Amino acid sequence: MAQFEVFHNPNPQTKKAYPYLLDVQSPILDSLETRLIIPLSVLPGLREKKIKELNPSMMINGKEVIVATQQMAAIHKKDIGSFVCEATNFRQQIISAIDFLITGF
Repeated sequence: MAQFEVFHNPNPQTKKAYPYLLDVQSPILDSLETRLIIPLSVLPGLREKKIKELNPSMMINGKEVIVATQQMAAIHKKDIGSFVCEATNFRQQIISAIDFLITGF
């Protein structure tokens, strides 16, 4: 797994609202059993309520998804699904959103 890769969400309870998981953890910490992820949402309600700096959007497989930065969490590697794509071209927006979540600016 590499930083800024997108994976399928295999969790049957959450995958409809959050079909993808974005890995944001540094590759220096690959030996850990967990990965820091941000769920990517397709919820229409989040689109209307999103905060520009906190919730950038991106296209994954032709669908607009919202980066739900405020729901960032560590999950076990075994709970991450199959690889979908890389999101390194959104690196700056993702890091800025994490910074906004932590610092407020």
